[in-house]
Amino acid sequence: MNRRLLFLLAGIGLILGGCSLAPKYTQPQTPIPAQWPQGAAYKDTRAVTGAPTAPELSRQEFFADKQLQKIIEMALSNNRDLRLAALNVERARALYGVQRAELFPAVNVAGAGGKQRLSADLISPGDPRTREQYSIDLGIASWEIDFFGRIRSLKDQALQEYLATDEARRSAQIALVSEVARAYLTLAADRENFKLARSTLETQQAAYDLVKRQYDVGVATELDLRRAQTPVDSARGDVARYTQMVAQVQNALNLLAGSSVPEDLLPEDLSSVTPPKEIFTGLSSEALLRRPDIVAAEHRLKGAYAFIGAARAAFFPRISLTTSIGTASDELSGLFSSGSGTWNFAPQIVMPIFDARTWAAYRVSKADRKIVLTQYEKAIQTAFREVADALAVQGTIDQQVSAQRSLVNAVEETYRLSTKRYTNGIDSYLSVLDAQRSLFAAQQGLISLRLVRLANQVRLYAVLGGGGE
Repeated sequence: MNRRLLFLLAGIGLILGGCSLAPKYTQPQTPIPAQWPQGAAYKDTRAVTGAPTAPELSRQEFFADKQLQKIIEMALSNNRDLRLAALNVERARALYGVQRAELFPAVNVAGAGGKQRLSADLISPGDPRTREQYSIDLGIASWEIDFFGRIRSLKDQALQEYLATDEARRSAQIALVSEVARAYLTLAADRENFKLARSTLETQQAAYDLVKRQYDVGVATELDLRRAQTPVDSARGDVARYTQMVAQVQNALNLLAGSSVPEDLLPEDLSSVTPPKEIFTGLSSEALLRRPDIVAAEHRLKGAYAFIGAARAAFFPRISLTTSIGTASDELSGLFSSGSGTWNFAPQIVMPIFDARTWAAYRVSKADRKIVLTQYEKAIQTAFREVADALAVQGTIDQQVSAQRSLVNAVEETYRLSTKRYTNGIDSYLSVLDAQRSLFAAQQGLISLRLVRLANQVRLYAVLGGGGE
């Protein structure tokens, strides 16, 4: 029996040192330029090397607004989509544990006992009529010895899937944080637009009242009165529209946060928001390889390599081992000392001759690797495009905001002069109406551009892989 035990231990050693038929993984070349785009739309990245990169800057450091920080923490604790992502990680970890357990034998123990009453005619005088018998069976049921690495390859594939799922959770967290920040900033902009619409309504109502008094005394015409009524009705519609938009964005923010956000955490307008910190993109586009979604795609690519190894191993023999040790005794106290024991050793070898399913599975594994490789390359290209777009906005938004401020100032002066000319009877109310419409549109445009500038800072931070932990 000792020799058999040694043989069993030797088999375990072979398993632990088994070979693998999986192809060697080499990281593919990135299908993007080595440097970020250059040109009129982009800032010179070499001029801002003093700022930290996105992965170096923590979420708390980047989002300087204290109210926004609290809402983000609420979302990280309560958001259901993020919770599902975390549960998927737990599931992938459990599946990896199941696959890894296939490498080791499953040892089963079975015990039995019973009593038997014998006839007095069948026993010798003085012997007990009741006989007790107990037995224990210890065995390994169909343990596959992984000589060719099939189980090990499947274990490696499960490990890579678990790691990819964990990176997907980090990617979901980055997306959640950036979406919360975007909704927060959008709410601030909509509330500022609501204030603007309400202020415009009050101004237009006062202008209408003035024209109405002039009309009543015969100074203004009915045409002037109707023209003065037009911006009032338009402003009333704008107030109602922005009231609706504020409510909808607030509902979206509550959904992202997983619960109702207290009113004291909500922004009043864009001017009350502390802007995020400036970040440095880095000089090389290789920084994208640290993005969680790209890391996840690479883990899945490694898993595809491992699956090829499992498919290749299916062409080779499978060796399964079944062993059992049994012992029995008439007395419980003598179970291990005076009982009878048996050893059963039953190796089974399955030699594949031809199996169309095995060949099909191998072809599928090779196709899967090409598919996952293409997905990995596309993920890198998509990430490069996202960063390039954000850099284009960053490189031009300040000039747009500056031009829009100048436009607002010019239209404000035009509106003031038009109103003065109408009051003095030099011009009709039509010029006042046109100037007011232009002013309101210019002010709305300025709010939109200020929102774009802040939201783009958040987007650039996210697409560069910041905010994952």
